[in-house]
Amino acid sequence: MAEISLSGKRLSRIRPTIDTPFQINRSWWEQTGRNLRVELWHHLCPEHRAAFANHLDIDTIDWVDPETAEVTRMDGLEHLIREHCSHQAGYLHQELPLVDAVFRVFLANGNTPLTPRQLSSLVGRSAETILRTLMGREVYKGLQPVVE
Repeated sequence: MAEISLSGKRLSRIRPTIDTPFQINRSWWEQTGRNLRVELWHHLCPEHRAAFANHLDIDTIDWVDPETAEVTRMDGLEHLIREHCSHQAGYLHQELPLVDAVFRVFLANGNTPLTPRQLSSLVGRSAETILRTLMGREVYKGLQPVVE
């Protein structure tokens, strides 16, 4: 059983399974003092990595959901990844470390929660391996179970 801390506080004891949804916890980035924008830059395609050598050159944008017409503020780097870079050949590949592959899936899907079972078919690794990696002692890139 693992104790999950999403905002610096112990929320509860849960036992995640391969059917427990995960996503990128943005609060984790703030709480740990890490810069999400630097990490996003590393996941840009080569074309955009060169164009935005300084990850601060692109601001937040207003993004309109094509299905709901809801307008949300989105980091411009994240938008580039979601709308362009994630569609490029080689965005996900077998040599990519597991954590990076899972992180990229969430960047591409707008951080919609997915279970290790669902992630398995997308990154080509077993659901059990994904679960063990995400539930280890260390939190990688803010990848944590969704807590309702």
